Amino acid sequence: MEISVIIPVYNKVDYIDRCLESILTQDFSDFEIVAVDDGSTDGSAAKLDTLAQHDDRVRVFHQPNGGVTAARRHGVAEARGRYIMFADADDMLTPHAMAALHEAMVTTGADEVIGTFTNQYHAHCDSGRRGWHNSDELIGALLSIKNTFCVLWGILFKRQLLEGCLNAPREIIEREDSLMQIKCLMKEPKVWFIADEVYWHEEDVPNTRVEDLRMIRIYDDELRRTLQPKWQVMEPWFLLNQIKVYENFLYKRQFHVLDRYYRPLRQQVDSRVPWLHRLFLALPPRLAYYPLRWFKDRMRKRAQRQ
Repeated sequence: MEISVIIPVYNKVDYIDRCLESILTQDFSDFEIVAVDDGSTDGSAAKLDTLAQHDDRVRVFHQPNGGVTAARRHGVAEARGRYIMFADADDMLTPHAMAALHEAMVTTGADEVIGTFTNQYHAHCDSGRRGWHNSDELIGALLSIKNTFCVLWGILFKRQLLEGCLNAPREIIEREDSLMQIKCLMKEPKVWFIADEVYWHEEDVPNTRVEDLRMIRIYDDELRRTLQPKWQVMEPWFLLNQIKVYENFLYKRQFHVLDRYYRPLRQQVDSRVPWLHRLFLALPPRLAYYPLRWFKDRMRKRAQRQ
């Protein structure tokens, strides 16, 4: 079998049908769907079992709730394909997605092939990257949270590349996909970009996940360990990532984080970090909130108009 599509599912009963339909109607035939129910409580598990009864390309596995990374890890362990794709249960693949990614993989011998995607505002998100790209540059884009390319979904991976990359701590419930991709990129794989639109991504589906300071500390520790072999190069990007997370807290008016966690960053930041982010960190939190909110809202509206 060529491709296994791994879908972690937790309480997505309203989206499962369309997600699986978009995969089962691909114009590529040699694939399976490995859906991992992560302890859903809304009927998702029963829906998956029913769908699997009607199509033997769908295999369903159930586990107690362990988080999305554990669900993906379980899916990869059960997968039979030479290549791995990931999809979120509330997203969809475009009809030609597998064929385009697989053709590029076979033709180039890449370790991962990355396509373009469209969001629910019908904005086509395309980084403009084509062909081979350097792993360090891609890690920098992920750490600065300025990437406009697919992070985990919309990508075809060689199965071997994923070994050791699905071990993020259970407590990490946000940006776990970026962390997994960074772990892959630290292996310096051959990464090939194509122009084909391969994915439909729902960015604003409601969820109950809450990112708190405890999780941020665990995330930073895991990220620092991951980057350690290239720390001299990656340290400025790591600091910028911390600042971007701090800015997200400010945007939510969670001003307490400066004193409890982010004040030490002021002593570490230098000219290697862009001036605008140094400014947001230097201002008192309640004052920084207003220009930050204006800036983020402007960027969001621009993305929706693209």
